[in-house]
Amino acid sequence: MSHDIPPQSEKKIARKNSEIARLKTEFLQYVEIEKGRSLSTVANYDHYISRFLEQTNIKNPAEITDDIVRNFRIWLNRQTAVPEKGKSPTLMKKRTQNYYLIALRSFLKYLSHRNIESLSPERIELAKVSERSLDLISTDDLSRLFAAPDVSTLRGLRDKAIMELLFSTGLRVSELCSLPRDINLSRDEFPIRGKGEKIRVVFISEDARQAIKTYLNKREDMDDALFVQIPHETGESKNSKKSQKLARNRDSMRLTSRSIERILKHYAVKAGISKKVTPHVIRHSFATDLLRNGADLRSVQMLLGHANIVTTQIYTHFTDTELRNVHKKFHNKNNDKK
Repeated sequence: MSHDIPPQSEKKIARKNSEIARLKTEFLQYVEIEKGRSLSTVANYDHYISRFLEQTNIKNPAEITDDIVRNFRIWLNRQTAVPEKGKSPTLMKKRTQNYYLIALRSFLKYLSHRNIESLSPERIELAKVSERSLDLISTDDLSRLFAAPDVSTLRGLRDKAIMELLFSTGLRVSELCSLPRDINLSRDEFPIRGKGEKIRVVFISEDARQAIKTYLNKREDMDDALFVQIPHETGESKNSKKSQKLARNRDSMRLTSRSIERILKHYAVKAGISKKVTPHVIRHSFATDLLRNGADLRSVQMLLGHANIVTTQIYTHFTDTELRNVHKKFHNKNNDKK
């Protein structure tokens, strides 16, 4: 006697198995089109939700329960993060675990909006995490970093301009990479399209403006990007294989975020700075510099392009000049100095 599944039953099972995958695809399309999120954000949502579906083996939205989510959280909490080179593996950080939960909660909100039976998104609670710490470098370190490039070379001029512009504007590294060559340097401001396709205005210092002008005046290529790879350096001719490859593939001329991270790391080592220096560290320095010099939090929020002022408030712990003045004025006031 045959125990094969009838063709109609096979089709029914296939439809059931594909239902949650179909809904996930429709959700990602919703995030991209209706919500206007970037492709990288959509890719992250895809990764987090796919991991949830693979681990829990969910086939139908109605199968998502408190117990399913709890077991998934236990599984996440026991996962090891990809270790940095030369370091031992560590457990996945609570903040990273929350990324999975935020994506799942957004997916459940989408299902609820479409009246599809599933777990209520309010049932998803994020893990408590410690306050973020800021990686900051001193003013002296920043000065040594900016002095490190050899401005007698095109590469040095480019790298000097990158640093000056990062510190002048507080741009995210992705925003910096997206800048066009025809940026208007006749004014001290220009618009930038940031996270969520939101446009804000950033302001450029005279030092940054001059550094960019000097760099652009020395460039001989016709690439549209503001910051590009340098195809030929000392010891490398214009006819080298690398130069020819770049000439054939014009899209590769634009510097990537990873390239700029490597550039800053190189100069940090050259300047003898022991702390980690990244584009985001310079962005932190931009914000703290403004606050230490009296800027209000709301203005700094707008300059950084933060959607929520809570994100900006992390800087106040490092820049509360008023509290420092109160401490100096009143602490140990009546005691004689020893």
